[in-house]
Amino acid sequence: MFHEVVADGATGAERDADEVTAAALLASFDALVSEALAEVGRDRITEETGVDGAVLDAVADGNAAGIRLEDGAAIVAVPTDRGGDAVVAEVRDHLLMGMATAVLDVDAIAAAIDADLTGQEVQQALEGRAPMTLGQLAEIMAVIERRKP
Repeated sequence: MFHEVVADGATGAERDADEVTAAALLASFDALVSEALAEVGRDRITEETGVDGAVLDAVADGNAAGIRLEDGAAIVAVPTDRGGDAVVAEVRDHLLMGMATAVLDVDAIAAAIDADLTGQEVQQALEGRAPMTLGQLAEIMAVIERRKP
């Protein structure tokens, strides 16, 4: 889902990998979660996911940058009847495979993003040992996509 925004052309129908930006990805993520919320409604999202009301407010306001990947994944999974954990696992797999393809390590990613994360913190976020926001995901994914051959 989140990883599919690049493949689906959400950053431009004829995008060049060099043109993938964190801002464009984040805008796509915002649209993805807000559309899911609008489609199934706040009550169903709350009932099925337990996502905090403040998170849903941020989504409704189009400000998903600060929400955790797990919360965003739980929201977008509801209309598809998939589990949020499966969505998160797909995103992490996509990022790790992209890193391998782009020949990137966590220190290179940390140096290339605006988020104030060290290489170790990037690694922990990718592995799920530390929280990752959708804003951080957009930055990390943009670096990976720009570096892919």
